[in-house]
Amino acid sequence: MWTNQADERRPLVSPAQLDVAAVAAELGLDLAREEMRSVQAGVDRNLALLGEFLADHAPSDPPSGSVRDGRRTRLLPAADDDPLNAWLSRCSISGSGTGLLSGSTVSFKDTIAVAGVPLTCGVEEMDDYVAEFDATVVRRALEEGATVVGKNTVLGGFGEVDAGHRPQNPHSPDHLTGGSSAGSAVAVVSGDVDVSFGGDQGGSIRIPAAWCGAVGMKPTFGLVSSFGVVSGADQSFDHVGPIARTVQDAAAALQAVAGYDPLDPRQGRDVPTNIDVLTQLGDGISGLRIGLLDEGFVGVDEGVAYWVRTAAAVLGRAGAEVCKASVPQHLQVLAPCLALDAESARFMREAGPLGVASRTWYPPSLVEALNRAWADHVAEAQKYSVLMGEATRRAYRGRAYAVAQNARPAFVAAYDRAFEDFDLLLMPTTLFTAPLSAGPVRTFLDFPTVAHTLGLTNTLPFNYTGHPALAIPCGTSDGLPVSFQLVGRMFDDGLLLRAGYAFQESVDFDAITAVASPDAG
Repeated sequence: MWTNQADERRPLVSPAQLDVAAVAAELGLDLAREEMRSVQAGVDRNLALLGEFLADHAPSDPPSGSVRDGRRTRLLPAADDDPLNAWLSRCSISGSGTGLLSGSTVSFKDTIAVAGVPLTCGVEEMDDYVAEFDATVVRRALEEGATVVGKNTVLGGFGEVDAGHRPQNPHSPDHLTGGSSAGSAVAVVSGDVDVSFGGDQGGSIRIPAAWCGAVGMKPTFGLVSSFGVVSGADQSFDHVGPIARTVQDAAAALQAVAGYDPLDPRQGRDVPTNIDVLTQLGDGISGLRIGLLDEGFVGVDEGVAYWVRTAAAVLGRAGAEVCKASVPQHLQVLAPCLALDAESARFMREAGPLGVASRTWYPPSLVEALNRAWADHVAEAQKYSVLMGEATRRAYRGRAYAVAQNARPAFVAAYDRAFEDFDLLLMPTTLFTAPLSAGPVRTFLDFPTVAHTLGLTNTLPFNYTGHPALAIPCGTSDGLPVSFQLVGRMFDDGLLLRAGYAFQESVDFDAITAVASPDAG
């Protein structure tokens, strides 16, 4: 088990313990026998130099405002308080008392750092690690008046949740919640919390929202800071956003935390300082042009297609112009996503989930905890991604990764051409409702099949391109939630929310999102 109470400045091994010849052999480095003594001496001197540096320099303090006093309460949920396994830990952290989230309870996926609260990323080896700083999204939520009430269980992620603590779908415990922000969606739908922030690297906000019956927002890439958020995917896929029961709650949460953060190297100069998505939320959608994406309905289940097309008709009656749209590249995005996911899995195996080579603040204890966990443990699902990453590197020597990154603008442009004719695109969030629970999916083996099985077909493309996407419940099929997805232009997140709100106010949304009593039927 990891504990961050130990001396962070100590070396993992002393120079006397490090056999350079053995390390060279492990790495496949061919060093002449006569060189080995001088190489060992050089490594010893370099390690001693680093040791002196670490002894003279205590770990730097977290950025200003990211640690608050008096926030060390950790309350573990009793079994009868958490019947759906939504929570890793509970706490009570009071915010500023005023702001957009005043009076609201907020929780965070257990990949997001909350000072004084455990951060495990779903890995048993990190069970004892306690975050020493707040992620930017946490700090901003508290500044806007939120009360932070805990951390939610991760499904998938770096580790595999023990079967006894796997989050359960509020609509049917026999069906999957979707991942990996599973606990967040379950906590919101079951009424335990008003808003939960999750991470989305392929659909991990929108898929649990869709299968559990919540509103899930993946903002434009970079709009919400990823500082203090641990990701197991390529950082160019990273998104942080809210899951909520209503569109207005999701809008308030997004507005509260969005905006430029100098600590997040993912953000570009196009990220605004702040946003306003609430002022025009209720302005209606008269004249809005919405395209039903043909490629987004390929392979869709009949019940899902019915409710998604019904939702489109509701938006039409609310004043939007709805007609067919086509983006053929929507069905071609899996190959570049495979290249990026596979190679980044290999890179993070070596460099760690927080990455390297960026001018930002690196939390030393968290970096070490994550790297120790990765060294000590490879989850069942990770084995395949690590293997695929190594196979990709040996076959293409990084070329696949480079081409996939360089191809992104062409895919962005393909959707942007559609946005010359339409304001929004509409499609099913997932092609089917929550499937029955089964064993772990062997990630990266036959990637198209895996992507379909995990529900990524319509969500993953917009992690690749970065366009904002909003998942909204719109009906039920065989007792399970159905969700439609709206996608918009870059940084037009407010328009998605306005259209989602128009739908919500045009239907009996409470009935659509209601969870049936276990005794019903």
